[in-house]
Amino acid sequence: MDKTIALVAHDNQKVNMAEWANKHKKQLSMHNLVGTGGTCKTVESVTGIKVQALGHGPDGGDIVLANEVLQGNIDVLIFFIDARTPHGHEHDIQTLVRICVLKDGPIALNKRSAELMFSSEMMKEEVK
Repeated sequence: MDKTIALVAHDNQKVNMAEWANKHKKQLSMHNLVGTGGTCKTVESVTGIKVQALGHGPDGGDIVLANEVLQGNIDVLIFFIDARTPHGHEHDIQTLVRICVLKDGPIALNKRSAELMFSSEMMKEEVK
């Protein structure tokens, strides 16, 4: 069941991500976790689960994640976005989401969709 799950959250969503991750700590600990720097630090500090940082979002971390999705190295993306605040790296964010869509990768953009995804049978399937 070992999947690679990417965790990303905009600044105003990092606490929500950490709370969500803490709720799903047992399930998340069974998988390989990656994400952007700030999100990784926040999730690790709340849950104690190791999350590998692949770069800071505004400094190209979203593009690094997009490349990992293209390479088939990420199975699930959980990205809690802040739709109310403009982001200087908006094109990078759009690229990451677009690549997930093009590669038919599961993506959750808020807590509710992440809850639905984690309660689905898909999360119990073996990685192909």
